[in-house]
Amino acid sequence: MPVLSNVSFDVEAGLALILRGPNGIGKTTLLRTLAGLQEPVAGTCDFPADQAAYASHADGIKTALTVRENLAFWADVYGNTVPDAIWDWFDLADLRDRFAGTLSAGQKRRVGLARLGVINRKVLFLDEPTVSLDGFSVKLFSNFIRDQHLANGGIAVIATHIDLGLDEATTLDLTPFAAADFGPSDSDEAFL
Repeated sequence: MPVLSNVSFDVEAGLALILRGPNGIGKTTLLRTLAGLQEPVAGTCDFPADQAAYASHADGIKTALTVRENLAFWADVYGNTVPDAIWDWFDLADLRDRFAGTLSAGQKRRVGLARLGVINRKVLFLDEPTVSLDGFSVKLFSNFIRDQHLANGGIAVIATHIDLGLDEATTLDLTPFAAADFGPSDSDEAFL
């Protein structure tokens, strides 16, 4: 059953779209569908799939590896190298040689987000990327999205409840697109 219906939007290169709406409205479902992680009930998504990446609430880091090793792993998976500037973009210079398992939740989140700077994908689907981040770290993330990703022709679709300060972003409230109440379900999905 659909969670959202009749949602349509375009996002041009160098711009971001912020998805808004109450918890449970379908922001995560929409992002997962756009990223190809679940089939749409109807409609199409038009972007080069090999240029897209999805980042969820999970940090996607290995706790037994150092910060440097984590980023090198992700860069290698995508056939890239770790840019020298990544350490400044996400304030990770002093954490390079720390094991990820010893980091605070916010530090782990910054390492997880730093993966975006090494995978070199033009289209980013980001689900609540600032979870566990303090104000300083939210600003680092926003600066990266604006000054590195969007400034180089990237696209970002971001579900968030906070103001990221991205002037180049359009906001889409999903509330009007909520599908009719589908009632109780037998589904054991974590996200509907």
